[in-house]
Amino acid sequence: MAMQDRPVIIIGGGIGGLATALALALKGIASVLLEQSAEFKEVGAGIQLGPNVFRRFEALGIRAAIEADAVFPENLIMRDALTGEVVTRIPMGEQARAHWGMPYAVTHRADLHNTLLQACLAQKKIVLRNNAKVTAWQDSGDGVTVTLAGGESIGGDSIVACDGLWSQVRAEIVNDGKPRVSGHIAYRAVLPASEVPPGQFENNVVLWAGPKTHLVHYPLRRGELFNLVAVFHSNRYEEGWNAFGDVEELNERFQNQQPQVHNLLGKIESWRMWVLCDREPVANWTKGRIALLGDAAHPMLQYLAQGACMAIEDAVCLAEKLAARRDDPNAAFLAYQQERYLRTARVQVMARVYGDFYHATGPVRELRNGLLSGRNQAQAYAGNDWLYGG
Repeated sequence: MAMQDRPVIIIGGGIGGLATALALALKGIASVLLEQSAEFKEVGAGIQLGPNVFRRFEALGIRAAIEADAVFPENLIMRDALTGEVVTRIPMGEQARAHWGMPYAVTHRADLHNTLLQACLAQKKIVLRNNAKVTAWQDSGDGVTVTLAGGESIGGDSIVACDGLWSQVRAEIVNDGKPRVSGHIAYRAVLPASEVPPGQFENNVVLWAGPKTHLVHYPLRRGELFNLVAVFHSNRYEEGWNAFGDVEELNERFQNQQPQVHNLLGKIESWRMWVLCDREPVANWTKGRIALLGDAAHPMLQYLAQGACMAIEDAVCLAEKLAARRDDPNAAFLAYQQERYLRTARVQVMARVYGDFYHATGPVRELRNGLLSGRNQAQAYAGNDWLYGG
């Protein structure tokens, strides 16, 4: 078997890993995807999908399936959580679709993950494996080998590591230590639409910006669910994710905010907590026949809602480069890295800036409100062209 006919080994079965397998298959490239968990599933709740990622959904042949489960918000709205005033309202319906050529939507992470999974299962070029924890890997120059926890070895053409924020493969390629803990914590929950307080269910993405806090809410799954994300500053947690939140601490952080905020927070009895982390942008994600993708390459804070979108952009780009240089994975991965690293670095940096902007206090809060309320629709669209037009 020619080396280029051997499969690409993908480590990680999350959104980035599945998107990579699908993108490669559509270019005629076989892959073996290794997921350490017993089943393929996605932990989380709502996710925002910008026009930029819809271009990739179209390339992957899954746009219609994504849209079937999604909700298309009419506006992005920021409100001041202390006064209740609307700071800015950006129309995201037909006008935005006409401007960027693609829609803006929100969906459940599990629905996005399942759509990718079903598309992968339909591809003969993809082998999906669970209970496959990778413990070692080797690049021999003319091929790669990974070793699983049970001792099994799997050979392939190259490796794409989609193993997330705590990527073990990144530790070898970049060696930049632990992720940076932001000091921000996100509490996430989903309500049935019927339990939303009267008058507060709306087809918009709404962000209540408070001092060192914010609350985001929007409908999910064809309007059947209502997603809530509450974020606040805390130094109590050094690292970790996906634990149960402390309702008393949450209420304390959001005190003195508008009744609508407290009405929504009071509806949730159990929250899932994530400690928000990222890393400094780097220019090198590859080493020989091994490449990083998604959070393994460029973990980012959530404030631009682009983590999964950037991973899917990565996947489509990587597949294009590998198909063009099938005889030389190293050159293909370098070309992928060159095309992607500045764009993702900008998202990483701007996500931090937006987090500071959302959580502003004192005069900076007043300045933020004045700047954003002074923008017209054309200016708001132009300010997002670099991201949504990509």
